[in-house]
Amino acid sequence: MEEIIMNLIVHSGEVRSYSMEAIQCAKKGDLNKARKLIEKADEEMSRAHNVQSSLIQKEASGEKIEVSLLMVHAQDHLMTSMTVKSLAVEFIDMYEKFDDNLNK
Repeated sequence: MEEIIMNLIVHSGEVRSYSMEAIQCAKKGDLNKARKLIEKADEEMSRAHNVQSSLIQKEASGEKIEVSLLMVHAQDHLMTSMTVKSLAVEFIDMYEKFDDNLNK
């Protein structure tokens, strides 16, 4: 079980890292790279959701899932990563609009 939880933490962490890097690229004006990083974040988010879904399916099928501090940490990591990714997309869109307005 700990390995499954650690996978959730790892994939969630990658989402956050790619998203933060995307914001930095957008800030520097490299919007194409920022969008590519968001695509990578999306791939990692899909992996994280698959891990989370496997845990939910186990519990739904009657397997007792212990809610440990590590599990809570993993879920917190996932939710934080989802928020950071959503904000990264908004920042990229905002920088793109600023760039468009400057180039008019």
